[in-house]
Amino acid sequence: MTVSKTCPICGKPSDPKRSPFCSPRCADVDLNRWLKGAYAIPVVEPDESDESDDPEGGTGPGNPGLRH
Repeated sequence: MTVSKTCPICGKPSDPKRSPFCSPRCADVDLNRWLKGAYAIPVVEPDESDESDDPEGGTGPGNPGLRH
């Protein structure tokens, strides 16, 4: 039994030659989204106030950091 895959852009059945897409147009739409950064993974930056409150620069028994 084969599993029917669908195009992630439009939902139509995918073409085995263009897997996972159904057409060159949908492949181009996906490439454009990558190039624009639409698929970027969100990053949570640490608060800068946490670093400035620590007199040892982030090192200690509970937070082993790099010592210079």
